[in-house]
Amino acid sequence: MCGIAGILAAPDAAPPEAAVLDALAHALAHRGPDGSGHALVGRIALVHTRLAIIDLAGGDQPLFAGSAALVGNGEIYNYLELRRELPGIRFTTNSDNEPPLHLWRREGAGFAHRLRGMYGIAIHDRAARTVTLARDPFGIKPLYTAQTEAGLAFASEPRALLEAGIVPRVLRPAARDELLQIQFTTGADTIFQGIRRVLPGETLVCAEGRVLERRRLAALPEGGPEEIDEEAALTRLDRALEESVDLHQRSDVPYGMFLSGGIDSAAVLTMMARLNSQPVLAYTAGFDVPEAADEREAAALVAKSLGARHRTIEVTEADTWRHLPEIVACMDDPAADYAIIPTWFLARRARQEVKVVLSGEGGDEMFAGYGRYRSAMRPWWRGGRVMRGRGTLDRLEVLRAPPMAWRDGIAAAEAGAATPGRTRLAVAQATDVADWLPHDLLLKLDRCLMAHAVEGRTPFLDPGVAAAAFRLPDALKVRHGMGKWLLRQWLARNCAAAHPFARKQGFNVPVGAWIAGQGARLGPLVAAQPGVAEIADPARVAALFRAAGGRREGAGAWHLLFYALWHRAHILGLPPVGDVFETLAAG
Repeated sequence: MCGIAGILAAPDAAPPEAAVLDALAHALAHRGPDGSGHALVGRIALVHTRLAIIDLAGGDQPLFAGSAALVGNGEIYNYLELRRELPGIRFTTNSDNEPPLHLWRREGAGFAHRLRGMYGIAIHDRAARTVTLARDPFGIKPLYTAQTEAGLAFASEPRALLEAGIVPRVLRPAARDELLQIQFTTGADTIFQGIRRVLPGETLVCAEGRVLERRRLAALPEGGPEEIDEEAALTRLDRALEESVDLHQRSDVPYGMFLSGGIDSAAVLTMMARLNSQPVLAYTAGFDVPEAADEREAAALVAKSLGARHRTIEVTEADTWRHLPEIVACMDDPAADYAIIPTWFLARRARQEVKVVLSGEGGDEMFAGYGRYRSAMRPWWRGGRVMRGRGTLDRLEVLRAPPMAWRDGIAAAEAGAATPGRTRLAVAQATDVADWLPHDLLLKLDRCLMAHAVEGRTPFLDPGVAAAAFRLPDALKVRHGMGKWLLRQWLARNCAAAHPFARKQGFNVPVGAWIAGQGARLGPLVAAQPGVAEIADPARVAALFRAAGGRREGAGAWHLLFYALWHRAHILGLPPVGDVFETLAAG
């Protein structure tokens, strides 16, 4: 896990300046506190900040071979297998990123189809004066580009492009509306004018300061449900999980895992316990609100049954108000997912003992766990509903003008997911894999963990697991009104303490209750923020915060609070100046 950046200056532009390269490295230093490196050849520069996970002594980047240089962010889990499949290559390091460099030299822009992992990679060919950019198919690791008159720049985070002065801080209103309504933004265009995502699975070939070619790898297998019975599916799933978790544990530094009270992380810990001779470190968060769903007790039972060393933290209201400005500031590509709060605190705690954590992200998407999937399976005349058909701020009447096109990105993802043979359920899953997963869940995991220089790994988001899970018959995904049927069956056989057939209580952060307690104080502060003041009526914002004890009102107030802090940090460019109240009062 690292930070990468670079510049391809246009033919008529000046070569990259040292001050700009230093600014890029400084902005990404939190992603790679263990070292930094750069390469500047003519009009092309590469920048790297390193979090050392594999080959601690010899894995500094850029890596060089022939006329090529590579910088990478992430992990290539099958690097040992790739080394064996590349006979005749004289490897100079034990880095997991060196095999992709040699693969690229042999196969060119199609090299990424051999990679199994999470990555954002840049390879500069000095002879051809090209740069190849590649991102993993699920979008676990981020990568962004900015096309300007001076050329093409790229970075692991938008903030690097902003802080280096490559792109001005200009907001895209359409993306802001998406954020307020569905808590994340969709597609290639980010919320910043002029900054685009390299989409999950994309490989770009760039030269002369611009993109020349695009190709893309799919994360999910095509086709309709396969014919397989439950026993055969369970056997296959066991093999796929064992192989994936084993690969995801490859590390030269200590690792642990995030354990909730749900079945996804319980399945990960179950397999980790099978594969490790020593007890696994597991971290769980709870809250100081009695009525909040607290997963610590359920997680403790699972951890005890599997012999794990269990660490728990309590996320309090006081700690949340104290640190919320810096938590939101780490979400430069914004996702107003309240799970950023416990994720940030868990990462801070885990960093005291480990540099790598495995987590259960992707389990719901691979095995069909969300209730919205079961609704999407039904036709409208049987009560079925489209996913995200209603926005968070709908009918709350706080905005001066209601957003009109906020669902266009989701509709485009739905259309792209509806390939031949897929059932309604599979289309719903694929829709989430296209946008919700990379632009909310994985973005949250990446930014909150990298804020503390911790690497997050997601064994459910693996080609082998996708092949074993996505094309299952609907009846092996959803049965008796319950999602993730096959995974629950597997867990029942391997860790009964997880109670896999218990009804899911959901993961709820008590932000509504916290906001309601401070609503009279917070409402006017949020209403006065420039980002909120230009779109919302101040009196209605204040009234919404006073009513934040209601479910819909609490969600709406949280989105506005998040946006107020985010706009201040990333559009106005102002740092936090204390707790949430002090920061908002500072203007």
